[in-house]
Amino acid sequence: MQSIPVDTARLGVLRCAIAPEVKISNSETQEVKKDRDGNPVYTVAVTVRQDRRRISVIEIAVSGQPTGIEEGQIVKVTGLVAFMWSMGDRHGVSFRADAITPVHGAPAAARKGGEA
Repeated sequence: MQSIPVDTARLGVLRCAIAPEVKISNSETQEVKKDRDGNPVYTVAVTVRQDRRRISVIEIAVSGQPTGIEEGQIVKVTGLVAFMWSMGDRHGVSFRADAITPVHGAPAAARKGGEA
């Protein structure tokens, strides 16, 4: 699997679209996915919007439960890496980060999607 470091400073505004959810590794048993150290893996859907471009949504995996993150909130993503994968005729890109944290001090309008 090829990993590609991502420069988050070039991604524009990153906003939580779906609050952290524990990642399930087996849908039949509802077993929680764990990292190498035994910590549960969570996913956070994040919108990415660069200047004058459409919004994209990426799902980012992170070890341990990110705290203080709510939907619509601007977030900081640290250590973002993209992984190219393929299984048979399927292929795609997955994202993993060292941490996802809320950005404090952003104007309330920015946190609420521009509402005044």
